[in-house]
Amino acid sequence: MEYNTNRPQLHMPEYGRIIQQLVERCKELATKEQRNEMAVAIVDFMGQRNPQLRDEENYKHKLWDHLFILSNYDLDVDSPYPFPTVEELNEKPKKMEYPKLQGDFKFYGKSILQLIEKAIELEAGDEKDALIQVIANNMKKSYNVYNKEHVQDEVIFRHLKDLSENRLDLTGLDSLEKSKIYYASGRTNKNNGRTNQNQAQNSQNKRRNFHNNKNRK
Repeated sequence: MEYNTNRPQLHMPEYGRIIQQLVERCKELATKEQRNEMAVAIVDFMGQRNPQLRDEENYKHKLWDHLFILSNYDLDVDSPYPFPTVEELNEKPKKMEYPKLQGDFKFYGKSILQLIEKAIELEAGDEKDALIQVIANNMKKSYNVYNKEHVQDEVIFRHLKDLSENRLDLTGLDSLEKSKIYYASGRTNKNNGRTNQNQAQNSQNKRRNFHNNKNRK
């Protein structure tokens, strides 16, 4: 009985020993035409054995690369794609650059920085003012989640000014309640309060009338 530990090491175990043996047989063929024909058949077989690769982009290119790896980078065939070198495959991927947030303001997140850049690009007017106020309100929410304490509006204004490099300035406001957004939400809350109060009063009047009518009977 032959154990796998006594057999040649598989270059890509996911393809199994049968495909590895086919590749070795392909290398031994005498003519290039024979090797080309068998290489195409092996690539098709590899695609059948690993159908999940079909969902990937340029999967045929990947299969030919795998064929070359299975041959231990030693296969004289005409490939439709350039074969990779050992150096290319062993090259480490470039370090991914993460967005750099300024100093102590990392808790605001990248989206806040993007909104700030958008606000800076806008021309002066109501749209720009509204966006700046939206940014300040979201900054306050983020700060409260991070700090777990109530934050003064003047702190948010100072942070906004620093993050925008002095190009967005709300320091002239006493508080965020002075913004149009807060006025609008305040009116909504007041109207909702009046509506709820009226509904409660109507319900109370209906109950009173029901009891009065019942007593007359």
